[in-house]
Amino acid sequence: MQYIAKTLDPVKQRSQCVIVSCYEKLQLSPSATAVDKASGGQLTALLKREDFQGKAGQALLLLTPPAIAAERLLILGLGAREKNGNASPDNIRRALQRIPELLKNSPGRELCVFLDAVDADSASRSARTLAEIISTAAYRADRLKSKPAEEGFAPSKVTLGCDKSLVSATHSGLQLGAAIAKGMNLTRELGDLPSNICTPTYLAKEAQKLARNQPKLSVKVLDEKQMRELGMGSLLSVSAGSNEPAKLIQLEYCGGAKNQAPHVLVGKGITFDTGGISLKPGAGMDEMKYDMCGAASVLGTMATLLELQPKINVVGLIAAAENMPSGTATKPGDIVTSMSGLTIEILNTDAEGRLVLCDALTYAERFKPKSVVDIATLTGACVIALGNHATGLFSNNEELAQKLLKAGQEAHDRAWHMPLWDEYQKQLDSNFADIANVGGREAGSITAACFLSRFTRKYAWAHLDIAGTAWKSGAAKGATGRPVPLLVQYLLNA
Repeated sequence: MQYIAKTLDPVKQRSQCVIVSCYEKLQLSPSATAVDKASGGQLTALLKREDFQGKAGQALLLLTPPAIAAERLLILGLGAREKNGNASPDNIRRALQRIPELLKNSPGRELCVFLDAVDADSASRSARTLAEIISTAAYRADRLKSKPAEEGFAPSKVTLGCDKSLVSATHSGLQLGAAIAKGMNLTRELGDLPSNICTPTYLAKEAQKLARNQPKLSVKVLDEKQMRELGMGSLLSVSAGSNEPAKLIQLEYCGGAKNQAPHVLVGKGITFDTGGISLKPGAGMDEMKYDMCGAASVLGTMATLLELQPKINVVGLIAAAENMPSGTATKPGDIVTSMSGLTIEILNTDAEGRLVLCDALTYAERFKPKSVVDIATLTGACVIALGNHATGLFSNNEELAQKLLKAGQEAHDRAWHMPLWDEYQKQLDSNFADIANVGGREAGSITAACFLSRFTRKYAWAHLDIAGTAWKSGAAKGATGRPVPLLVQYLLNA
């Protein structure tokens, strides 16, 4: 998809659809005012007839717009103006989300959008939002269908009209939004694939594919023999019941100086989670193919970094395994030794994500990281606590936590800071090992984070529990691509 920023006349612009905006109480934006003037006031008359007030999320599509060169005119409501003259970022996002919905059955492939930003910051932010929404809306999960899904919304060219002084800021925003969307769509594609295709080996090959012809990205894949030599007994206990071998996938993006400490992203890559011997209920188990969305988000973030080429160093670690029940599977009550040397009593084999992550987090020490962030569909308890809107954030470093929270707000991919108090650690006591892998029903997402914190004492660390945000269920079932926007924003801010 092509994104362009340039100065245009909404009246004379030839396009299959021109998109302008209107504020609350029918206050037309400058571009909409130009269209209204050219039509001799017909636009205002039409809006009044349709009771269009410019409220946030309101939209009206005109198929035969008066007095302009475009074939269609879409008017978006932006709600109330803020003090700076713009609509709020949330209202702009809400308005732009109507574009794919209203144009999904339109033959239009070339769109021209006028948001009339008043300064560089709002121009860049709005452009980023537009590109993210348009590109992610064009994603299709139909590669395994015998016939492709109906094409729906799939523009080939989007031009964002802006003031001459804002072309550079608008262009930067479009490029950033498109790059983030590319990472999100890769994350979604991997998440939506079934587990008979997307195995740990497949994830390793995707990482190698991503690094092809990319001098700033290198990939190393550790097999089970190498992990065994490193003492990763915890990670290997999860794959013990599966015919699919586990992989530890290491990606290194080197955009900064060689002596610059890297930021490390650690992704949980359970390509299917039956629960192991602690078998999950059958209903909805198909969605456990999404238990590798943390790993997918690491690959998606790396894809975005390759597009943007920032001058930073980032390491991605993916702990990939399949959790299956069999005669060789780990059993409740078994005790394993992690790479750190801590012994773990496995009371529940369905609490496997923390078992693969803890060894990857210990492995992360060798990079002498500036920060480590793990991303995992870790606990159903986090879904109960926060629903599907916010990612759970836990950290042993307040400064790191605040940076991630700020990045989430900026990227509209928000997280919520959860407690990580010492009082919760007692729930992980074991009579027979250094630590148990579960701490009972109470505060399940917190005790899971407490478990991980035992392996992160040598660096600044944060844990993102994305169990509620990584995918949607029901009629809209599918991976969301989160938290790629949050992670990218955090890394760019670093």
